[in-house]
Amino acid sequence: MAIRSEDDRLTPATLIVVGEDLSTQSLEDLAERRAALEEEITRIDKVVAAKTATRAAADSLFKS
Repeated sequence: MAIRSEDDRLTPATLIVVGEDLSTQSLEDLAERRAALEEEITRIDKVVAAKTATRAAADSLFKS
């Protein structure tokens, strides 16, 4: 699964709206939607990990 670059973000035409009716979407569209959401979760996890590490480093610096 390829990770999207910062320049390859979802466009308004492919924007995912949480809670929208999915019953009208094809199986292919649903598979693409799922892949996009999984990529976004991976991207979020990386940012959270980086911020957690930064916070831990700051906390250890100021606890001394």
